[in-house]
Amino acid sequence: MKDCIFCKIVDKELPADILYEDNNVIVFKDIKPKAPLHILIVPKKHIPSINHLESEDKELVGEMFLVAKKMAKKQGVAKTGYRLVFDTGENAGQTVDHLHLHLLGGKKLPWA
Repeated sequence: MKDCIFCKIVDKELPADILYEDNNVIVFKDIKPKAPLHILIVPKKHIPSINHLESEDKELVGEMFLVAKKMAKKQGVAKTGYRLVFDTGENAGQTVDHLHLHLLGGKKLPWA
């Protein structure tokens, strides 16, 4: 999608602090972190939100969670704990219309 900031990062048209990349997923640091560790696990396929998932996307979403697990270990928060969040829609705080999984950690996180 032309106007999508995450698609532009995937296509290397915009810079990002990329921590991991494979054929289906890219991981980079959030530019407005809410915790000492705040990274985004983003599918390369443009999907606006969870509300737009199709049954064909189930393996991709599963891969996003496995990459999150791998990144939590690599970033040193797997043992102390971390949070995974999908924001869906404006009221949930979704600001980029491209599915992404937040991984937050590095401190004790309050609920909401």
